[in-house]
Amino acid sequence: MAQKPDLAALFGATNAETFLGLPACKDLTNIDASSAFIGAPCATPYGSVGAYAQNGPESLRQAIASLTANINRHNFDLGGPTFPEGTKRAVDCGDLPWSGTDFPNNRQTIQETVASVLACGVIPMVVGGDDSIPIPMLQAMGGTGKKYTVLQIDAHIDWRDTHMGENMGLSSTMRRASEMDHIEKIIQVGARGIGSGHSSDYEDAVAWGSIFFTGPDIHARGMRQVIEQIDVGANVILCIDIDALDPSIAPNTIGRSPGGLSYYQALELINGAAERGHIAAVDFVEIMPEVDIDGLGGLTVSRLVAATMGILARQQAEQFS
Repeated sequence: MAQKPDLAALFGATNAETFLGLPACKDLTNIDASSAFIGAPCATPYGSVGAYAQNGPESLRQAIASLTANINRHNFDLGGPTFPEGTKRAVDCGDLPWSGTDFPNNRQTIQETVASVLACGVIPMVVGGDDSIPIPMLQAMGGTGKKYTVLQIDAHIDWRDTHMGENMGLSSTMRRASEMDHIEKIIQVGARGIGSGHSSDYEDAVAWGSIFFTGPDIHARGMRQVIEQIDVGANVILCIDIDALDPSIAPNTIGRSPGGLSYYQALELINGAAERGHIAAVDFVEIMPEVDIDGLGGLTVSRLVAATMGILARQQAEQFS
């Protein structure tokens, strides 16, 4: 069998250890950027599976490595370069240290790191890791003194109070968010199929006031219905579980389910959040490269992360123009 061509060489890629060859940032108290890629391999995994998504952040760096020399090229998803003239680039803060047994310390590390990035006026982009990663990120947002809308893009609703004896795991993320005083609205997009939640969990979410747009809703009526639920001027936290995407384009996740969002549906929603409100923080989670198919999921998710960085750079430039 013939070897695959080296597409990185074809595109003129350079050796880089960071996402898209972006500047590395080790000093979290002094960041000059539009957003900061923070690898969070682990927070609070369930004992039955452990830190199954620990290689997610590094897999995205590898997936987009062929384009390190193309960072200034025209990005048709954004209508110009990823970071156009007059905007600040993102930085890559590397992966956070983590423990397979000390989960409270994992959460504290994530929370303190996000707080440091926010203190620099930079948008944290936390890349996991399983879907327990957002809980400490959301907790860190409480230190800003602002109110937030959570826009969750996920195949599952994550409203379990506890699961396997753990209340800070991936099945409880939105339930924990609802208990935080600084979270005033939750919009949940993409739920479909059979998940771990019970009907009573969905009923609790509706009773709290969570607004749902299921997979069938999206495919029948599009994204504008969702975007219009974002209050004008709202501070928005994007919680993106990649199993929200259809497994035909993102097989690199443990929770595959047919009927997911397309790449451009997800991008429309991210753009819409920036247009209606102000994106204040982002996470991408449930990235499991071991189950990817020919790198397809890494390709999709890494491009979506890069496009999101471009949207955040434009948002910051407009804010201070």
